[in-house]
Amino acid sequence: MKKNIVNKQPIIKQQGMTFIGLVLVIAAVIFLAVIGMKVVPSYIEFFSVKKIIKSISSDPKFNEMSKQDIIKSFDKGADIGYVTVIKGSDLVIEKSSTGNIISATYQVVTPIVANASVLLDFNTSTAK
Repeated sequence: MKKNIVNKQPIIKQQGMTFIGLVLVIAAVIFLAVIGMKVVPSYIEFFSVKKIIKSISSDPKFNEMSKQDIIKSFDKGADIGYVTVIKGSDLVIEKSSTGNIISATYQVVTPIVANASVLLDFNTSTAK
């Protein structure tokens, strides 16, 4: 007589993500993308402000420039670089023994969703 041999395979647990888990991950990714899309332009504008201040400070006549000259130079650079969040009159310009020091400190409030906003503080200076 022949015996029936039953091929017993070990039970393998299913692995993977559930539909609800997938929806939650996608929602989190979309939320982070929305925040990124709202915040990144403020950082791009800040780097433009830093670039303008650096270009002014690298001018050979920078230490002899008056406050009005520095303000005019910044405003020209801001017009070219599409900087709207700060003006030349908002800069803090100080005379020191080593020369002029330009500082820019400002805040940007970016609305995210409904009444939720992000407050970004920016600060740059020519002082080393």
